[in-house]
Amino acid sequence: MSSDPTPPAVREIADGYAFTGPALDLGAVLLDGTAYPDAQVRIPLGVLNRHGLVAGATGTGKTKTLQLIAEQLSGQGVPVFLADIKGDVSGIAAPGAPSERTGARAAEVGQRWSPQGCPAEFYSLGGQGAGIPVRATVTSFGPLLLAKVLDLNETQESSLSLVFHYADGKGLELYDLKDLTAVIAFLASPEGKEELRTIGGLSAATAGVILRALTVLENEGAGAFFGEPEFDTAELLRTAPDGRGVVSVLELPAVQDRPRLFSTFLMWLLADLYQELPEVGDLDKPKLVFFFDEAHLLFKGASKAFLEAITQTVRLIRSKGVGIFFVTQTPRDVPSDVLAQLGNRVQHALRAFTPDDAKALKATVSTFPRSSYDLGAVLTSLGTGEAVVTVLSEKGAPTPVAATRLRAPQSLMGPIGATALQAVVDASPLTARYRDAIDRESAYEKLAARAPRPQAAPTAPGASTPVERAPRREAPREKEGAGGLLGSLLSNPTVKSFARSAGKQLGQEISRSLFGTSKRRR
Repeated sequence: MSSDPTPPAVREIADGYAFTGPALDLGAVLLDGTAYPDAQVRIPLGVLNRHGLVAGATGTGKTKTLQLIAEQLSGQGVPVFLADIKGDVSGIAAPGAPSERTGARAAEVGQRWSPQGCPAEFYSLGGQGAGIPVRATVTSFGPLLLAKVLDLNETQESSLSLVFHYADGKGLELYDLKDLTAVIAFLASPEGKEELRTIGGLSAATAGVILRALTVLENEGAGAFFGEPEFDTAELLRTAPDGRGVVSVLELPAVQDRPRLFSTFLMWLLADLYQELPEVGDLDKPKLVFFFDEAHLLFKGASKAFLEAITQTVRLIRSKGVGIFFVTQTPRDVPSDVLAQLGNRVQHALRAFTPDDAKALKATVSTFPRSSYDLGAVLTSLGTGEAVVTVLSEKGAPTPVAATRLRAPQSLMGPIGATALQAVVDASPLTARYRDAIDRESAYEKLAARAPRPQAAPTAPGASTPVERAPRREAPREKEGAGGLLGSLLSNPTVKSFARSAGKQLGQEISRSLFGTSKRRR
């Protein structure tokens, strides 16, 4: 600690963070390379539903900032959701390891450091990798989110929405990818032309494009992410018996080569929370804080309808008591309509090695309130574990911009290891609930069960007609007959017969909103 009096500029900044209510401690004000431990930078607990941004170049400490904020939220009784892209966040479940470096950092920022882990649950997408499997039904996922995963253009996205509309109206449940493939294959078949005309706007060529995209997705192994039992997002809102918030960690290393898939799944979790939670307004503390890592993947190549749905979700979910922190490299990665709603900013160092880097730096500086700092110089000189911060005060006004040396997390800064992680998963009461996939009767089986046996003898008038039942499968097969799944379906006489009966089937259409996701009762 410096023996010099606190400079007036530092004291002025510190006064802007002197909140009276509960708050999270980020670190100490930094000026000219010196940290002032009596000038603390904090975030009021009650404004965390106003969302935030954690940004910075690779290797500048963003992950440790997430860990620091998450463990303090847990300690305040607030559940947290974190996506673990690289597999290095699992340490939040274990106490940190004391070290000379950690002790020095704690002394510099006025932190009373003691090792402590958090109550945690570990999840994985569809059971790929360590963690409790998280699945979503295709119908719950909705057409806009699925179109993003499939990389469809806006015309194809609209056509996919019509397919969902058709399936809803005909009572054809879309639980997994083979259900959706079966419906589209029928609509693309010669026997489905009449049905195709009734929904309008879906050409056979577009149906073929969507089918090919679904085949690619299934061949990549993504079929395991769609199905039942569907994950109940209310699981993310739990607290431990001691009152601390449970930290839910979605382990993604096994699917990090499919960024569009996991980023869209994160958006599904948010959309489902938005639909299911009641309006509560501004609370003393949020119900959940959701960290959306690698946020640029969500927005890249997104359609207009998709971006509008994201913007609406972010704008409205705060009144449900949920705060979102987007995590990415620069504010430019986030659309301006979304960025305008992010009241809390933690900006780590940026690099200016190229002309594009220089533009990104200039754009980042423009997103901060005016300050006495030369932000362009500060942002390129920050060390690891340092950031420029501005948050909303308890009254909702922006705090002064503060270069900050951040505190060290008290949990383990690194992975806990495969054995320890698996032990947490095995001990969870949720494992038995979600571990095993189930395959109920749905669109695939209904389509396949509607035709008589190919060589059945004629029956008397009024007598029931025997039907050929498709074999049940736990997972879609990679190949099915000479023409794959599509060829099998189009040549199957049971699918052909559906054209004669589909018009007579009365279905209850599913209520959809935002991303076209379905509403469901808990």
